[in-house]
Amino acid sequence: MNRNRIIAASVFIVLGVIFVYSTLGDHSPEEYSEFLYKERDEQERFMKYSSESPFVIDSLKYGGLKYYPPDMNYKVKGRFEKVENPAIRTLATNDGKEEQYLEYGFAQFNLDGKDHKLLILENVSEDVLFLAFGDETSAIETYGAGRYLDVEHFGGNTITLDFNLAYNPYCAYSDVFSCPLPPRENLLDVAIKAGEKTYAPH
Repeated sequence: MNRNRIIAASVFIVLGVIFVYSTLGDHSPEEYSEFLYKERDEQERFMKYSSESPFVIDSLKYGGLKYYPPDMNYKVKGRFEKVENPAIRTLATNDGKEEQYLEYGFAQFNLDGKDHKLLILENVSEDVLFLAFGDETSAIETYGAGRYLDVEHFGGNTITLDFNLAYNPYCAYSDVFSCPLPPRENLLDVAIKAGEKTYAPH
């Protein structure tokens, strides 16, 4: 299934969350958790009932999503570095195909005492920024082929990545979907214990 079909339904929800969340300003851990749990409830309803849900599309029984607890330590503010001469980046997919994206920039940040640098790509056809990553939880507590994070960049030399919003690609639920794999530079040597865990139906 085309990558555009995979993210078309969920990207609006996720970007809406990012926009609303970015307008909240500074807030307490309690407010942060309340907001995140509301977003997860909305995602549950989408997965159960939307005609665009991967479970509805593939007629699968839905067993509920699993998440790490909210953790503000995984909402990181980093330095943004624009790619001056962006090139087309081809990513392999889980089913042996390829998807193409435009290089957008790099997010550089410190987490768990280590410096990291992730490549952000642009899905030109949908005008959204896309970050696929793997980490030391991959294939252990989280989906082995990596997770996704939709981000927004409002200009300037800083960017915020909230890994509590990290989610599984549709191929984590069914092999009828084709999902791009993280580029090599986005394989982190740190455990990102935030966001969605491996899907394990009851």
